[in-house]
Amino acid sequence: MDLVSPQNNPNNYPSPIVGSNSIATIATNNSSSIISTAAPTPSTTTPPPSTTPSRYENQKRRDWNTFCQYLRNHRPPLSLSMCSGAHVLEFLRYLDQFGKTKVHNQTCPFFGLPNPPAPCPCPLRQAWGSLDALIGRLRAAYEEHGGRPEGNPFGARAVRIYLREVRDFQAKARGVSYEKKRKRPKQKVAPSAQAPATLAVADATVAKSTM
Repeated sequence: MDLVSPQNNPNNYPSPIVGSNSIATIATNNSSSIISTAAPTPSTTTPPPSTTPSRYENQKRRDWNTFCQYLRNHRPPLSLSMCSGAHVLEFLRYLDQFGKTKVHNQTCPFFGLPNPPAPCPCPLRQAWGSLDALIGRLRAAYEEHGGRPEGNPFGARAVRIYLREVRDFQAKARGVSYEKKRKRPKQKVAPSAQAPATLAVADATVAKSTM
């Protein structure tokens, strides 16, 4: 997804401060004090499992920060509680300016051609697949930040209709089919092919028992 993330990320947290690994040991001999530095004793406990976020989680966080930045820059500014499906549609149309997918107009001579032979002035848009994946991540992020599933603006009916219309129009304009390919059923071995081999094994067993 080719989005423009905001430079001022409100969810950037400061890195933890790592202290020194040296251990100060104080030994008293007669009336004098000696301060020495000793290396830390290697720990025998197993290290905690890695908590590195996945690529999906990183992308979801960036998309959420981008949407929150869009709400702050909105005129008038919008709070998350005031956000509706109509505002989500405005956000999706706003993202079209950063798209990289050529979508031909109906008057374009290359309308419906998957591989146009020459350039044309038709605009670049966000691809339907990118928008669909983006809405899925934002829908999950909304509920993770305390939003109610029944009030999730990213799951609004208007948003689903918009994504379906974008998919259908881009399929016609670019000559791309979004129909899922059906998996071929596995071919079952005919029982007649196994019958001779089974009979042969049975005959060999009977022959050995009679000897």
